[in-house]
Amino acid sequence: MTERPTVAVGAVMIEDGRLLMVERANPPGQGLWAVPGGRVNPGETLVEAVRREVREETGLEVAVDDVVWVGESIGPGAPPEWHYTIIDFSARVVGGRLQAGEDARRAEWVPLEAPESRPMVETMHDLLKQLRARPE
Repeated sequence: MTERPTVAVGAVMIEDGRLLMVERANPPGQGLWAVPGGRVNPGETLVEAVRREVREETGLEVAVDDVVWVGESIGPGAPPEWHYTIIDFSARVVGGRLQAGEDARRAEWVPLEAPESRPMVETMHDLLKQLRARPE
C-alpha cells in the first residue's frame, strides 16, 4: 500500500536497432521485461538515479540525454499497492560490460521490432508505441 506516488526513472538505450531490456527480479513486475530503471533515492537527482539504476541492473555506465517518455504505474487496490510516476530518459552506453545485476534476472539487447515477444510490464507498451511514432 502506498500513500503517495514514488518517482522512478528508466533508461531507453537503442543501439543497432536493439533496445536494452531487463527481466525484473523483484516485485512489482517480477519476471516481466522493461527498460532498466527504478526508484529515485532521496537527495539523488533524476540523472544520478538513471546512471545508478543502469549500473546496478546491467553493469553498464551510461551518459543520460533527454526525457523520452513520462507515465505512471498504479497497482491494484484502494489505496493502490504501488503508484510510480516514471520518467524515462534516452541514454548511451559509455563503459562497462553487460551483465544482469542486483534487480535483474537477465539483461539483453532485444530487436526493437520484437520486445512484445517477451512478457513486459504494462508501461512498456506505451513507451514502445511512442518510440515507434518518433521520426528517425
